[in-house]
Amino acid sequence: MKLLLSTNNKGKLRELQAILADMPIELLAPADLGLTLDVDEDGSTYAENAAKKAIAFARASGLTCLADDSGLEVDALNGAPGLYSARYSPKPGATDSDRRAFLLQNLRAANASRPWTARFRATVAVAGPEGNVEWAEGICEGQIIPEERGTGGFGYDPIFLLDGMDQTMAELPEEIKNRLSHRARAVEAARGILMRWNGL
Repeated sequence: MKLLLSTNNKGKLRELQAILADMPIELLAPADLGLTLDVDEDGSTYAENAAKKAIAFARASGLTCLADDSGLEVDALNGAPGLYSARYSPKPGATDSDRRAFLLQNLRAANASRPWTARFRATVAVAGPEGNVEWAEGICEGQIIPEERGTGGFGYDPIFLLDGMDQTMAELPEEIKNRLSHRARAVEAARGILMRWNGL
């Protein structure tokens, strides 16, 4: 079985490849097929955005595709940045570092008392070329800390402290992050879908 991982985000791609490495499937990236789709993530839920990406790549490739949409939800900011996590900055061409700085600036401006509780939420969509879709979700609880720690991961990982641990997502060894992250939990939940669809 071939599975196309429907993302152009190199950090997500590495993480998904590591999480699914033990499955008896051939994992492909869009670059492996010369696909350069740019799908608008304009849905009103993570599930809608994940499905849009998975369906677009499935139709273009003729393969079963897995896509995710995820976000950071900070309680003191009423769930922001949420769906807009990847675009959470007024700065054009913002980097991950810019988005982290903007988030911390907004938390300080809100005079929110600590701990700044938050969660990463991921929804994975598995889609076939015929347009059939199934979803799975994963959540990782924690809190935002005011200073960056760690050099691993990407996105908000350096300021997200996992519940029950004294390490940020960026401080965790990759093999541990790939068991505990929201994306890992969603993909683990999606394994049953992949196995059922492919008679494994």
